[in-house]
Amino acid sequence: MTPSELAAFLKARVRTVRDWPKPKVNFRDVTTLLGDPDAFRAIVRALAAEAQRVQANRIAAVDARGFILGGAVAYETHTPFVLVRKKGKLPYKTIAADYALEYGSATIEIHADSCLPGDRVLVVDDLIATGGTLLAAVKLFRSLGAEVAGVAAVIDLPELGGSDKLRQAGLAVHTLCEFSETE
Repeated sequence: MTPSELAAFLKARVRTVRDWPKPKVNFRDVTTLLGDPDAFRAIVRALAAEAQRVQANRIAAVDARGFILGGAVAYETHTPFVLVRKKGKLPYKTIAADYALEYGSATIEIHADSCLPGDRVLVVDDLIATGGTLLAAVKLFRSLGAEVAGVAAVIDLPELGGSDKLRQAGLAVHTLCEFSETE
């Protein structure tokens, strides 16, 4: 399947929930992709190919839907898997980064021993919106001396500016499809 065929295939299967969680927000629900074995397999294969292309030797994924995708990609590529969790969810020594939300802020953490200096980490999530969570994750891995080989997601919401912010931070951004706010 070509990249454009894959994008069309996935977009046709994403459920859009209008006005959720608040008015004028279009929630792109990836659970429909996870419930479709052909779509899920296509996503894992495409993200695994990207991990191999950037020569990642660690796959990291962001809490919570990213875990489903990142875990499958790590399995497919036989690569160690790193969890990027919300504050207070990891049991061992952690490092943390704060990031801005639309109303307030949040904190994510990784284990302090989740990677080694020089490791090449691919950070996976379900979608890129404003980019705050992914930028915070990148900051954590870089603080441990890892090289972030890129970020990868199923969906890009380019009008929200996250993918541009990630590129401005010097990151390779790989997404499988994108939605405009009017779709």
